[in-house]
Amino acid sequence: MKNYLDLTGKVAVVTGASSGLGRAYAKALAENGAKVAAMARRTERLEDLKKEIEAAGGECLPVTMDVTKESMVIDGVKKVVDHFGTIDILINNAGAIKVVPTVDLALADWQKVVDISLTGYFLMARECGKVMIKNNYGRVINTASMFGLIAGQHMPNLAYNATKGAVPNFTRSLAQEWAEYNITVNAIAPGMFPSEMMVMEDSTLALLKNRCPIGRPGNVEELLGQMLLFASEASSYTTGQTIAIDGGWTAV
Repeated sequence: MKNYLDLTGKVAVVTGASSGLGRAYAKALAENGAKVAAMARRTERLEDLKKEIEAAGGECLPVTMDVTKESMVIDGVKKVVDHFGTIDILINNAGAIKVVPTVDLALADWQKVVDISLTGYFLMARECGKVMIKNNYGRVINTASMFGLIAGQHMPNLAYNATKGAVPNFTRSLAQEWAEYNITVNAIAPGMFPSEMMVMEDSTLALLKNRCPIGRPGNVEELLGQMLLFASEASSYTTGQTIAIDGGWTAV
């Protein structure tokens, strides 16, 4: 039977790959045949990821990357192309968060979140897009958030919510611009998943039980199917979409 999520021979770039969702994405892409360029600031964690992927029979190129630095993005993308020959898939996943009342939010903290979660997406899309347009093929997958679709009443998180709210229209705008080049652009909007940025405290678990229809946090594995679908040929007629994977939170 045909495997519709087979990515054999494709080259995928994943930002924010040193932990959490990015690490899981990188491993899943490799498990499904893609050659993976894993990008993040923490080099030692990328090296660990490389060993793990290669031990399972995959290919991984660690690329130390700060997505807010234009020169690093340009050089990093060039390194991937020099090593693998092309780029087929981009997972824009690097992110930042600052939970603080808005009246106490420093401009530097606001700017950091914007630079990583929005400007970084632009820089990575621009540079990878040059390769994809040349090849007349590409898959771009942006990490949004359910808190870009609704306001998180349980925490003051303006910078994060604002940047994640921009991601769906970033996705739509890029999708319509690049459709003629056989490039699809979609986004995944996770709900509450345990990560370095989202610690599952008792109050958070209680909120999920009361507010989320499924009543629990998500497991990282529950994001992988949608990511692989967007990355594969099976979604060649799907573009400009943001899919919430949130246990039904935004449905009620």
